[in-house]
Amino acid sequence: MIDGGRGQLNRVLDVLAELQIDSIIVLGISKGEGRRPEYDTVWIGGNKRLDLAPNSAALHLLQQLRDEAHRFAITGHRNRRQKQRRRSEIDEIEGVGPKRKRELLTHFGSVAAIKGASAEELAKVPGISKKLAQEIYGVFHDG
Repeated sequence: MIDGGRGQLNRVLDVLAELQIDSIIVLGISKGEGRRPEYDTVWIGGNKRLDLAPNSAALHLLQQLRDEAHRFAITGHRNRRQKQRRRSEIDEIEGVGPKRKRELLTHFGSVAAIKGASAEELAKVPGISKKLAQEIYGVFHDG
């Protein structure tokens, strides 16, 4: 089942033909006029409409499958975006894991403050050795 109308369905059929796969029945479901579910269209084999009544259990099942796929995709996208928001330049520094990152941020309050700190100031953070403080300083000050 493809979430989309004839265009998406035909593209999938083209790919299946290239792969010489002809034993699969492919359906497409496209949003109806005004994005209203009762006007959704189910396509089979590219250009043929599958006429299902708006109150059909089969249509409702196909719509639920589509909506669940949307929910799954949107949730995954949101999780990836949230994870990316939590990442910072500190995550790229070898030797600085979640605990040291937390200590640095607690001590300085922000990544900008960490960037502006001297190696001596960085070494005052619990869990940050003088050597690691030099490395962190070097990351933010080219060497």
